[in-house]
Amino acid sequence: MNLLITGGAGFIGGNFVHYMVNKYPEYNIIVLDKLTYAGNIETLEPVIDKITFVRADIADRDAVYQIFECEKPDIVVNFAAESHVDRSIENPEIFLVTNILGTQVLMDACRKYGIKRYHQVSTDEVYGDLPLDRPDLFFTEETPIHTSSPYSASKASADLLAQAYHRTYGLPVTISRCSNNYGPYHFPEKLIPLMIANALNDKLLPVYGKGLNVRDWLYVEDHCKAIDIIIHRGRVGEVYNIGGHNEKSNIDIVKIILKLLGKPESLITYVADRKGHDMRYAIDPTKIHNELGWLPETKFEDGIVKTVNWYLENKPWWEKIISGEYMDYYAKMYENR
Repeated sequence: MNLLITGGAGFIGGNFVHYMVNKYPEYNIIVLDKLTYAGNIETLEPVIDKITFVRADIADRDAVYQIFECEKPDIVVNFAAESHVDRSIENPEIFLVTNILGTQVLMDACRKYGIKRYHQVSTDEVYGDLPLDRPDLFFTEETPIHTSSPYSASKASADLLAQAYHRTYGLPVTISRCSNNYGPYHFPEKLIPLMIANALNDKLLPVYGKGLNVRDWLYVEDHCKAIDIIIHRGRVGEVYNIGGHNEKSNIDIVKIILKLLGKPESLITYVADRKGHDMRYAIDPTKIHNELGWLPETKFEDGIVKTVNWYLENKPWWEKIISGEYMDYYAKMYENR
């Protein structure tokens, strides 16, 4: 089986590469990543000799077609995306190019060269948000798309394009929409790793608004297991929601991290809220459970301890990112290979 994983040097994609290499040692795994600021080749260092790594942009049609010509993937899992909401508010264009046009290029390559499955990794943010005073409401696969940011609009566009390619061209597509992930190798601009890094350095922990926004937190390994099941057993043309059943407010997350690290809550500082900030995300994973038997295995109380410990044990990985040194690693280690 030839498996192409795009965005495989990012957070979720990198964890998925690790998971698949360990579970399916007989698979030929090809990892494509542009290595933008959020892609880190060091994330793949433990498995680099067990994969084929290609530095390329999914929006570069010639490069993508060449990869398909050479590697002949059977399954494509697309993690490659610009994903930071704040950055999408500042510069929407790069999100449209990567997340929409890049998806189109990948699916055109799948049509041209033939694949058994194309899987689009999406987000619960395409559904918009839910009110804080209605804990009985959850996102299902039937929830209408109602985007709030250029990021979520670009991901929703990619989902609709994938569904159109399935209906129009018969492309064997599946889509998954996940809640907020956390765990190892998370880029330190996102909430949990940022709070861990700042707390360890006794820096202020910036919290938007009053920190009341609620997210459904999913341990990244549980997400990897869900995608593995979908690409092997999921029904073509279907959307599957992947949720953690671990709803927490941002301020509660920050306080939990401070307590685990033995740091004072006086490090918390409240900053002006994000534009169009969604209040609550919550996913109902009934469909994937009923059809494919998947349920999240990691309780947040356990997953956050594992995550904090990973950052304590792997300081060089994230300290290089904060300093900017990690951007030089690929050139030093791989450009002349």
